[in-house]
Amino acid sequence: MSTLTQRIASFRPWLAFFSLAIFLLLWQAIVTLARLPAFILPSPANVWTRFLRALADGSLLTHSGVTLLEVLVGLLAGSLAATVIGYAIARSRLLENLLAPFLVASQAVPLVAIAPLLVIWFGAGMFSKFLICALIVFFPVLVNTVVGVRSVPASLHDLMKSLRASQTQILLNLEIPAALPVFLGGLRVGAALSVIGAVVGELVGSDGGLGFLINVGRGQYDTALVFVSVFMLIAMALALYGIVSFAEKKLLVWQER
Repeated sequence: MSTLTQRIASFRPWLAFFSLAIFLLLWQAIVTLARLPAFILPSPANVWTRFLRALADGSLLTHSGVTLLEVLVGLLAGSLAATVIGYAIARSRLLENLLAPFLVASQAVPLVAIAPLLVIWFGAGMFSKFLICALIVFFPVLVNTVVGVRSVPASLHDLMKSLRASQTQILLNLEIPAALPVFLGGLRVGAALSVIGAVVGELVGSDGGLGFLINVGRGQYDTALVFVSVFMLIAMALALYGIVSFAEKKLLVWQER
């Protein structure tokens, strides 16, 4: 049984390539059979050619760098604020009762609806994009931080107090390690959502970024450029998700042991 499991695990890295190949074949089949014009649905070859052109003229790397900067700053700011506020909420029921209505209300309003307001208030520069990314990251990281801190058994708190541990020692040696698995789960979700936040802000109003390229491609009926930009966003989200997953494996190696 273990040998069979090992064989299946050895083929696992190839599954992604296999599914990608099937996706490309189906895509090409739809274009060929439906005889769709390139401005409606370009073929994979057309998208690849447009990717090479955008890469050669430097526009793709330039605008990808803008979006990546917005995502990283927004992810960092949103996660940091969510961690601090989430820890405070987890330790204080009074603070939770005060802030809970506002936090839930902030998620009830679609980000697409408030993004134009943020662009109007803070301008079309990068700050509004940072803010939109931070807002979309904030809630999942906040919830996971609260759940993680409150998942620490009360008996362990009593044990630390009986050993006369300070609040800092309890935080570093008990609460952070215990809450880390749940917190990193929320951070993985936030890493993927942060890309959405950046693009929403760029679509509303921007002169740079992959969202700007999508607007350019849409206005010029350059659908291949839209596909290139979308695939770059997917690659960016997958990379950020993979980085957090890798960090999770390294930081939580004690669980496997």
